Amino acid sequence: MAQTHGDPGTGPAPRWLVALVRPELPTLAAEIITEIKRAVPEYGRATDGPYVQALRIGVERALSHFVDSLADPSTPRDRHDETYRRLGRFEAMEGRTLSSLQTAYRIGAQVAWRRVMKVAAERNLPAPVMGRLADELFSYINQLASLSLEGYVTARPDEEQQDHRRRLLHSLLREPPPSTQTVGNLARLAGWNVPDEVTLVALPVGPQPSPHTLHRDLLVDLSGDAPHLLVPGEVDAGRLRMLTSGWPDRRLAVGLTVPTVKAAESLRWARRALTVARTGALGDQRVIDSGEHLVTLWLLSDETVVDHLTRRLLAGVTELGGGQPERYLETLYAWLTTRGTAADLADRLNIHPQTVRYRMRRLEEVLGDKLGDADSRFAMEVVLRATRLLQEVEPAPPGDRGDSTPGTSPPLT
Repeated sequence: MAQTHGDPGTGPAPRWLVALVRPELPTLAAEIITEIKRAVPEYGRATDGPYVQALRIGVERALSHFVDSLADPSTPRDRHDETYRRLGRFEAMEGRTLSSLQTAYRIGAQVAWRRVMKVAAERNLPAPVMGRLADELFSYINQLASLSLEGYVTARPDEEQQDHRRRLLHSLLREPPPSTQTVGNLARLAGWNVPDEVTLVALPVGPQPSPHTLHRDLLVDLSGDAPHLLVPGEVDAGRLRMLTSGWPDRRLAVGLTVPTVKAAESLRWARRALTVARTGALGDQRVIDSGEHLVTLWLLSDETVVDHLTRRLLAGVTELGGGQPERYLETLYAWLTTRGTAADLADRLNIHPQTVRYRMRRLEEVLGDKLGDADSRFAMEVVLRATRLLQEVEPAPPGDRGDSTPGTSPPLT
């Protein structure tokens, strides 16, 4: 037997109707989000992040406000309206059209209407009630779309400025650097004050935060296989908090702070640090400060040079020990770095002093005057330090692009 209800009218919805609809909201929100993520690639690619967060907030607030408005058409709208304007601005700042957001609204309306039809069948709702719900629902969706369009249109000038900033960033990273006049002209278009010094940051590939969540004075390029950003001046504690918040649990590298005309040099150090960090040579920090690892980065900057110097300086040593010269190289390194006595080296290497003396005599035989020449000693120590580092680091995982840019950075000069 069908339930009977009073005429829903056109003012506030009857309490029984609001009470009937409100308990459906949590599961309806989950169903709408699932359908949107399935149908819209931008929202479906990640399980978390700005897209999914914006989607969840947008759906939940829309449903809640819709039911509140049914109960009381005078429900305040200011905060609600700003939410959907902000969604439009978000799409503009991401450089996209409104098509994905409009599709999401359309899917939300379809899923919500299917739920209304299901509840109507279960509760035998009369036609006037169904008609009112349909009118209210689709009118509400149109309002959301209009608010997002309004936000999108107002944000377009900001997006144009972001384009100018990307062009400025690319220009600053050219080698040789552009003229001061060129940089000044681009900076005026970008609304950016040219600092005396800059610091570049090499970022991980993969999902990126929205640029508008970062400090506004940054120059940012989050696209492609080598995302990076430019920080005016040094990376201080506030900048560091922004970086760790924007890329939580992911590795990135801070380059050297350099004069603005040498921005490319800072980025080169940052990218090199990010690549070397993947081998384990720089520890397990998530934010690598290249300035703290300059010697390691320098020693590992070109394996070809290390190989060449090894053959040139240590050719005789590599023949000792029956083709297994590791112990002789270990003894030579200990002597070069400490210039200690046989007893000192024996204690350091945990061997007998007589063994040290024997190895040193053999080293003197093959190296000759090099052991007495300061330049040769320095060169051998550098080569042995680099060789030890290369032996200690783990090979970078093949295809691992979550923490670094692909390939090998160019040698540092």
